[in-house]
Amino acid sequence: MRWGWLAGLPGWVLGVALQLQQPVLWPLLVYALVLCGGLALAAGARRLRTVRGGAALAVALMAAVLIGFGLTGVRAAHFASHALDPTLQGADIELTGRIASLPQRMAQGERFEFIVESAMRAGVPVQVPDRIQLGWYSGFGPTAEEPLWELASQGPAVRAGDRWRFTVRLRSPHGLSNPHGFDRERWLWEQGIQATGHVKSGPRDPAPQRLGATGHHPLDALRQRVSERIDERVSDPRSAGVLAALVVGDQSAIDRADWTLFRTTGVAHLMSISGLHVTMFAWLATALLAWGWRRLASVWPQALLAVPTPVLAGLGGVALAAAYALFSGWGVPAQRTVIMLAVVVGLRLGVRNWPWPVVWLLAMSAVLLLDPWALMQSGFWLSFVAVGILFATDPGRSQRAAPGGPLHRRAVRALVNLLREQGVVTLALAPLTLLLFGQFSVVGLLANLAAIPLVTLLITPLALLGVLLPPLWEAAAWVVQGMSVGLLWLGQWSWAAVFRPAAPWPMALAAVAGGALLVLRLPWVVRSAGLLLLAPALLYMPPRPAPGQFELIALDVGQGSAVLVRTAGHSLLFDTGPRFGPESDAGERVVLPLLRALGERLDAVVVSHRDSDHAGGAEAVRAAHPQARWLSSFSADAQERCVAGQRWEWDGVSFEVLRPWPQDFGPDGQGLLSSNAMSCVLLITSAQHSAWLGGDIDAAREVQLALARPQDRATVMLSPHHGSLTSSSPVLLNTLQPRWVLVQSGYRNRFGHPALAVLERYHQRGMQWVNSPECGAATWRSAEPDAVRCHREESRRYWHHGGQGTALEGATWP
Repeated sequence: MRWGWLAGLPGWVLGVALQLQQPVLWPLLVYALVLCGGLALAAGARRLRTVRGGAALAVALMAAVLIGFGLTGVRAAHFASHALDPTLQGADIELTGRIASLPQRMAQGERFEFIVESAMRAGVPVQVPDRIQLGWYSGFGPTAEEPLWELASQGPAVRAGDRWRFTVRLRSPHGLSNPHGFDRERWLWEQGIQATGHVKSGPRDPAPQRLGATGHHPLDALRQRVSERIDERVSDPRSAGVLAALVVGDQSAIDRADWTLFRTTGVAHLMSISGLHVTMFAWLATALLAWGWRRLASVWPQALLAVPTPVLAGLGGVALAAAYALFSGWGVPAQRTVIMLAVVVGLRLGVRNWPWPVVWLLAMSAVLLLDPWALMQSGFWLSFVAVGILFATDPGRSQRAAPGGPLHRRAVRALVNLLREQGVVTLALAPLTLLLFGQFSVVGLLANLAAIPLVTLLITPLALLGVLLPPLWEAAAWVVQGMSVGLLWLGQWSWAAVFRPAAPWPMALAAVAGGALLVLRLPWVVRSAGLLLLAPALLYMPPRPAPGQFELIALDVGQGSAVLVRTAGHSLLFDTGPRFGPESDAGERVVLPLLRALGERLDAVVVSHRDSDHAGGAEAVRAAHPQARWLSSFSADAQERCVAGQRWEWDGVSFEVLRPWPQDFGPDGQGLLSSNAMSCVLLITSAQHSAWLGGDIDAAREVQLALARPQDRATVMLSPHHGSLTSSSPVLLNTLQPRWVLVQSGYRNRFGHPALAVLERYHQRGMQWVNSPECGAATWRSAEPDAVRCHREESRRYWHHGGQGTALEGATWP
């Protein structure tokens, strides 16, 4: 059992992974018993010397699985026990505490983490989570044309470490739940945040009070000062954002358009603190420490005897690299690099030589010990798979001394090694990149060959040295601007990035193994088998409805609407979701990722009316799908205007526009009714079933439509106006008689949608309903008309918002 702990490394990772798959948490006592059982098994096997060979490894593996599962569960259960009391949601609470993070700047204001020292509700102390996320936003109000973003009550800029007294409104962490979408609830859980909220700073609210600075969070305060100094010194805000991301890890400072460009060209990994940056910093720190220590020895010879140069340089380099990683936000790639550097330095100083898989697994286990939920991050897998591939393709690289020779030959060898390593990593990570992001940069190899030397050897050193010599930031900004010009040229190529549908996990994992097999040092006959493993994922296309059938996906977009309709060979998008802010909308954040994951190329887009919660994502969708036919109730182009009587058929499924009527438009094409009343209404019909989509149509227009078309029926109906009292009239419900009603509304929205009276109407008529905050994206298929599949239920993990019950419990009146 001397080396049994080696089997414990993969066992620990497996145990953590198994616990992260749980949909609900067990009681803390159960996890504690599992943990104790694993520790007892490990201790017993260590004492039992008769355990040998495979049995010893099996015991060590099982013990590590139990320890990893139990310890992660104990931490999760303990954290969950401090959740926000549901009765405090939406209440005015006076909080006193301190800013505990680098504030993130947004167009609407600032967002930051807050450590709560005391909480009062109506003068009575209450318990709230210790760490929350708050936003201090400027006001905004949507208009009929576009959302109007205007300054209302913008507070002074907050600073890390300052104490404040705020009046806030809190709510439990809740995010959108869509297939292949960002899991905000997991991200908040991992950050240790158990409630989110906003500072109330209106004219009738108590004014926020700054209570003074504290000595807490000095690192975040220093990061904020450096970020602000970069903004002041660098005139180009986009270059300043890149420098702030490289120096202090403030990725929110990078412009959204730049992130899109970096992803398209495959250099996004360079714009955050990656292992490459930390390694470069550690190498430079080690070289400087060694040089300085040798210089000191000329005047103090005893120094070398007390602490040899390799010891001081190695330990000092790791310590300074860890300090840089902490200063830059302590992301997973930085954690992995610091741990690996520490292990390698420790082995060299101890004159030991461990196999690379042991070092690799040890670093992975250490990262998961610090943060088990890092296993769910894409950066975790990209980082460790890349390093594992480099180790596996050249396992002796760490033992070889740097070759000598003339400078130009060493430079050529370094360039050849860079080309080889970048080519290996690019090829090996291509399937994993497709799996995680649904896209792969074709120009990534070329872009990285130019960007890696620029970022690691020029931009990052200049940006770091600029902390001491600010003029260097301007020089770094010039290099960033020059690099951006080249990246923009590459990104404009029509084939710069390849998008593929998201393959099922078995195919995706086989493709990742195939990518790794292609670059290993094996005979070509064996390596070519990697192509066979890659092919299924590359050729995969998600299943579509059969001819004559259709599928409807009501996306979870918050307080807004977006519905994807798919037939055997066509797709239609009804509404494009809301606009979240001046630089963010549901089209870019929700709709397009789903379309790419499904491999959809839209044939038509219907925007029911001009309100921002329905048309907010139109610009992003139109730019990504210029080939689609567009229909709306507010277009100046008569060819793009939805009018009753328009109809077409796809794959045995008919589509008919029911409203607005021709007389609802004036001579100039402008609508004569209110924006809601002008909503396009679409009826989708197959041989047996139909769907009714009505935007924000009001009760008066519903009654007109029902009386004009009493023969219409609907198996599934999109709740008009998100379940508002002004819609879902009894006349319409009695006419359509839907089995299912899909409600799209925002979590704890200020309008109170869906109204209880409307839900009562559904209940009285035996209509089942689901609401997007509890259901997430809702999928209904004409081939399975009696079922609605809720993404939040199908993908549930214990960190997800649970509400008062499951999503389908709302389908029948409680």
